[in-house]
Amino acid sequence: MNSRISWMLTAFVSACLVTGGASAQHFPSDEDLTGLIRSRVEEDRAVGIVLGIMEADGTTRIVGYGDAGPNARPLGAGSVFEIGSITKVFTGILLADMVARGEVSLSDPVSKYLPSGVTMPTRGGREITLLDLATHRSGLPRLPSNMSPADATNPFADYTVENLYAFLSSHKLRRDPGSQYEYSNLAVGLLGAVLAGAGEMSYEDIVRERILKPLGMNMTGIALEGEMLDWMVEGHNQQGEVVPLWDLPTFAGAGALRSNAEDMLIFLAANTGPPETQLERSMRDSHEVRESAGAQMDVGLNWHVRHVGDEKIVWHNGGTAGFSTFVGFDPDKGVGTVVLTNSVHGADDIGMHLINPEVPLASSPGPQQERVEVDVAEEVLETYVGEYELVPGFSIVVTLNGGALFGQATGQERFPFFAESEEKFFLKVVDAQVTFTKDESGAVTGLILHQNGVNQTGRKVG
Repeated sequence: MNSRISWMLTAFVSACLVTGGASAQHFPSDEDLTGLIRSRVEEDRAVGIVLGIMEADGTTRIVGYGDAGPNARPLGAGSVFEIGSITKVFTGILLADMVARGEVSLSDPVSKYLPSGVTMPTRGGREITLLDLATHRSGLPRLPSNMSPADATNPFADYTVENLYAFLSSHKLRRDPGSQYEYSNLAVGLLGAVLAGAGEMSYEDIVRERILKPLGMNMTGIALEGEMLDWMVEGHNQQGEVVPLWDLPTFAGAGALRSNAEDMLIFLAANTGPPETQLERSMRDSHEVRESAGAQMDVGLNWHVRHVGDEKIVWHNGGTAGFSTFVGFDPDKGVGTVVLTNSVHGADDIGMHLINPEVPLASSPGPQQERVEVDVAEEVLETYVGEYELVPGFSIVVTLNGGALFGQATGQERFPFFAESEEKFFLKVVDAQVTFTKDESGAVTGLILHQNGVNQTGRKVG
């Protein structure tokens, strides 16, 4: 569900599919595009990929390559994928639409829309507002601490509204609302539930009525039935094994939607160019930068805005147990991409690079270096336990179990860390290493993920 980068972390290198500056032709031929995604599949960096592009003149093209799964129809433009956290931008647009209709206000406290008896956490005399939820500045954590799924392969399926209300009523915020960006599935799931309640519909029904039907997105939704069921592909984990789909009854607004490339290109078109309807004006409102989300990154109503020199990419990605997806566009040039994969290997770099060639493609993984495991005292390992945020929406949660250290990237499986020194560890499932960083007092402050020639820093946030 979470916006994320997989353990196959996007590595920024100098080689580009498109040469020249940002003013060069953005989109290669279908043959070259197919070659690009074919290479990802053949290098075991994807199982199947469907890539959609939107040219500045509104022309769209779709190419696909790979396997949809043993029980699915062959991969194609109509193939349906879990789009995970891309759902969040629909929730942001829904918020903008309801504000435009006078149904809610961005400054409304969330508590206004909760049942009596449910206490919304506050801090510093400041209540959490709808805008705080939509800009990831609520102070709420990434996920509630009272999740205890009966089925770890479908972790949100049995998390109820009652569970959510119990968490909110007992939670103490770590920071004042509005003070700091911290990506939160919990916050946007709560926002989706609040907006659906204000509209007296289910989340799926209100998104369908307000956004999907007006745009003609007939292959997007949550419930799998009819053509959507027929075209649903199967998701795969890091090892290429088929994994179950996810159900998110309470957190629908954070990651429950499914869609295909044809519908997502319709969605891209509606998000670019001069707005012609009130819905499209609300879409433009959702793109508007509200807060900073870090270096070269801002956030609108759930949309992220990446700055590349003087240009920008408005984007969001998504990930569930078996899917990794991306949608983005340059609002000034009117070009955009959608990348849908049915495995957890990320392909955001493809989407970003095709929108703006200044963003390089990821390099191919080289041969894995042989590493020697050493023993590290358990009291040292304990100091590394916590959550480390590498980029907005992508964290590595480090745990200790049976004297062994484990890391779990957002939306992915848990893998063991093997020590090669007291501070440096390596993974065996992929060629990646982790170095923990400390301050002058010896307190652990973060980690560095070494992968594909890139050193990605993550700060300890919990």
